Amino acid sequence: MLGIAKKLFGSSNDRKVKTYLARVQKINALEPQFEKLSDGELRMMTQTFKDRLAGGESLDAILNEAFAAVREAAKRTLGQRHYDVQLVGGMVLHDGGIAEMRTGEGKTLVATAPVYLNALAGNGVHVITVNDYLARRDADWMGRVYGFLGLEVGVIINGLSQGQRQSAYSADITYGTNNEFGFDYLRDNLCYDRREMVQRGHSFAIVDEVDSILIDEARTPLIISGPTEDRSDFYRVVDALVKELVKDTETYDLDEKQRQVLLTEKGSELIEDTLMKAGHLAEDTAGLYDAANITAVHHVNQALRANTLYQRDKDYIVKGGEIILIDEFTGRMMHGRRLSEGLHQAIEAKEGVDIQPENQTLASVTIQNYFRLYDKLSGMTGTAATEASEFHDIYKMEVVEIPTNRPIKRIDFDDEVYRTGAEKNAAIIEQIKDCVTRQQPILVGTVSIEKSEQLSELLQKERIPHNVLNARHHEQEAFIVAEAGLPAAVTIATNMAGRGTDIQLGGNLDMRMIRWRQEQRAQGIEPTPEQEKSEETRIKAEIDEKKQVALAAGGLFVLGTERHESRRIDNQLRGRTGRQGDPGTSKFYLSCEDDLLRIFAGERLDAIMRSFGVKEGEAITHKWLNAAIEKAQTRVEQRNYEIRKNLLKYDDVVNDQRKAVFEQRQEFMDSNDLSELVDEFRRDTVSDMVERFMPPKAYAEQWDVEGLNERVKNVLGLELPIADWAAEEGVSNEEIEERLQAASEARAKERLETIGPDQMRRLEKQFLLQMIDLQWREHLVHLDHLRAVIGLRGYGQRDPLNEYKTEAFALFETLLTDLRHNVTRWLMTVEFRFEAPPPPVGLQEIHLNPLTGENEMTHPAAQMPEGELPAEERARLPASMLPPGWERTSRNADCPCGSGRKFKHCHGALV
Repeated sequence: MLGIAKKLFGSSNDRKVKTYLARVQKINALEPQFEKLSDGELRMMTQTFKDRLAGGESLDAILNEAFAAVREAAKRTLGQRHYDVQLVGGMVLHDGGIAEMRTGEGKTLVATAPVYLNALAGNGVHVITVNDYLARRDADWMGRVYGFLGLEVGVIINGLSQGQRQSAYSADITYGTNNEFGFDYLRDNLCYDRREMVQRGHSFAIVDEVDSILIDEARTPLIISGPTEDRSDFYRVVDALVKELVKDTETYDLDEKQRQVLLTEKGSELIEDTLMKAGHLAEDTAGLYDAANITAVHHVNQALRANTLYQRDKDYIVKGGEIILIDEFTGRMMHGRRLSEGLHQAIEAKEGVDIQPENQTLASVTIQNYFRLYDKLSGMTGTAATEASEFHDIYKMEVVEIPTNRPIKRIDFDDEVYRTGAEKNAAIIEQIKDCVTRQQPILVGTVSIEKSEQLSELLQKERIPHNVLNARHHEQEAFIVAEAGLPAAVTIATNMAGRGTDIQLGGNLDMRMIRWRQEQRAQGIEPTPEQEKSEETRIKAEIDEKKQVALAAGGLFVLGTERHESRRIDNQLRGRTGRQGDPGTSKFYLSCEDDLLRIFAGERLDAIMRSFGVKEGEAITHKWLNAAIEKAQTRVEQRNYEIRKNLLKYDDVVNDQRKAVFEQRQEFMDSNDLSELVDEFRRDTVSDMVERFMPPKAYAEQWDVEGLNERVKNVLGLELPIADWAAEEGVSNEEIEERLQAASEARAKERLETIGPDQMRRLEKQFLLQMIDLQWREHLVHLDHLRAVIGLRGYGQRDPLNEYKTEAFALFETLLTDLRHNVTRWLMTVEFRFEAPPPPVGLQEIHLNPLTGENEMTHPAAQMPEGELPAEERARLPASMLPPGWERTSRNADCPCGSGRKFKHCHGALV
């Protein structure tokens, strides 16, 4: 019945698209009217739209005209006219949905219409890309359209100064990577002055390659961290022990499905004996798993994971004495990314390179919770349908599949499954030979560097010319991809997600021209415009000729050497062929030794092949087999989704607290007089002290008078006859509290007169900001420790998540109490020369971004030389503390101390 209804009425996706197409007809009807406008008149439409919005009209009311204006502007500036289906994609984005559009359908141009429309509201639009190159390219490319219509465009990339970032965010439209936006959010919430913040809110964002950013990258949070103590020697000791241990497979249990490894009883005993004899376990303890040895157990577990689960040239490579992670999705190097909780250090010990110290989290946010800050969020990609439920559950975004502009001619063949990897590789080589003979370009997708290089060696033995695109060769990436469409070209790629360069049959004109200019300049020749035009004409003719050869051979052949755990990654590879109506072919070659089949169905599949008498070198091919493999992939995807969802549930607990703390910080920054809050803190602190040492229902004999006296001395800086008060007959704890309140208030007034109202207000503001940061950092450490062990509560038939919520709330209550007490203690006891506690140095930004090979995480703002005190960590002290004459220095002038920094970022931060 469901199938019949679908045939009669269409799917829900078809109905949505039909509704949008009806609106496209109205936009098309406006095209003649907008074509008649002069450039100046078309530009004036922007102000007209803004005036209409100010007059109370909605964005939806002006959508048709705004889209028509953008289409006309694109025709005049880029020479490109939006297809009808591109306008449909634009409307999906405006509605806060995900537009799934095939590779080559022009997603970059699609975004211009909803970006322009929403930018008219004046709240800023963020366009999120997967790397700096695409952010710059798209901002320059599409910026011509926006600039023509009178809107400003900014771009956020690594290495910008604070002023440049503020300028980029103040623009109508801001391009940048998810890392840059996320870290700017974290840095803004570490600022001590509202004027130092760069972001101005989170109104509307469009995420390019939305599945890569909101799902793949969401596996790890964005973290700003600082180093802790160096334990590199102990890592080496434990690694040497574990290397000996893993030689005996009875000492550990390895579960490749769950990527878990645990010591067996035999392994635990061996490690315990060795560590005990070497003196690495605490004395007088019950054994390895005693609470006092928890750190040693942690190091052993991480060393075990490093030596069994993490493989060189698959999960990481060693380059220049560094361990550089390799992403499983793209095969790219992830410079600057480090595994947390000591795992990266364990791998460094395993490979014998220098061990970097572990880091302590100072501020963090998950990708999910950052992007859920936006009032409206949308995205576009070529592969989102398989993750539609996750997008809906976590981000409340619906996926709409947009029809292609031209019918797809690609042929997707059934998978060929062989018994062994060697048989599979032999079949792959034969297929490549066939393509080369017929002049058909072929793209070979592999899942790891190791597999790509193995295949490359086989091709070299056969003397077949080819290019390899993996983490070792990412510098030539754009040129390799651009040439992958040449007749008989053989390209091996670890993955094709987010490459940013289309494979065009016959070659890529832009990349050919770039290379030609480089060759000319290398010879000391600066090409003239006439020479460039002549060369462009020649290259165009050559490309057209080669394209016809490639088309006659069947277009691009995409060959997958293995199925990935995610169907989406396979679809990204397939999507590289058959763009804009070109013919193309795709086929996957599998073996029972491939990880996916071996782990989930290897033995059963091998038995079936034997029972059917499949001979060596023969493959089995059937639609049922494809369905079985897809089912295995679906199970893995579901398991990974549950893991991400579970992690998000825990982070949501922290996120509520993070929002509360960040909002409180902003209130502190926005206020010039926090004296009422400080007075309230002081009164609450006195009440807390009396309640603790003189409980309400306790007898006078049970009061801890000595403890209260010591606490009053430390926190309030007062010497009071509390013992005499307590000895008075009939005195109550309420009376003692009143006397303490009066004495503390008098002390506060006295200090106010000594320091001066203006300087006291500055001190109060700085102390509040410093202390809330210090308390929040400690709180994050406590939550990390709690999260690491809370799962054990499940053995006691208690829900770990509920337990985590309860204990995290209790820790947050403690944070608030400590904040009140510490701010009060600082303001009541600090002398004129106050020295803030030294801040963490060598701060790092950390995010295991799977899509870029550049070092995006080591932002200059987060790198502080040893011993240098950042301005935001300094207490603001009286101007009298500066050397004579320095107080007259301009805030933007160089600091007189000779540091080379501006005065406002150096000693000027003190006043």
